Amino acid sequence: MIAKGLGKKQWILPDCELPREGEGTAKGHESVIVVNDSGKDAHISVKLFFTDKEPCTEINWTVGAGRVRCFRMNNPDDMCGYIVPFETQYAMKLSSDVNIVVQYGRLDNTQPNLAFYTTLGYCE
Repeated sequence: MIAKGLGKKQWILPDCELPREGEGTAKGHESVIVVNDSGKDAHISVKLFFTDKEPCTEINWTVGAGRVRCFRMNNPDDMCGYIVPFETQYAMKLSSDVNIVVQYGRLDNTQPNLAFYTTLGYCE
C-alpha cells in the first residue's frame, strides 16, 4: 500500500477556456485528469477564477485511492451542477487532502484543423 503517493496537494490551471462542441465525431471539450497514487481517497475542492465575476467554489470531486478519474468541464454532473460558460477565459485551483497529479486537456474542433493539447498544472 502506498502511503503518501506522488504529486502535490495544491494545483493551478491558469489557461482554461471551454470551447463550443463544434462538428464531427470528436466533440470539443475540456477535461481535468486526476491521478491519486495514495492509499486514501482524494477529496478535492475546485475553485474557478474569472476576469469579470466572483470565483465559483461549489465544486467538489473525489478520486478513489490508487485510481485515475477524468472530469469534463462541459458535463454538469462532473461540475456539481455548475455550468461552465463557453469561450470564457478562466483559471482553476484544485486543493486536495492527499497528494494528486493533475493534467489538463482541451479539444477544440470549432475549425477544420482540430486542436488538442494537454499540460500539467502548476503545483505546490
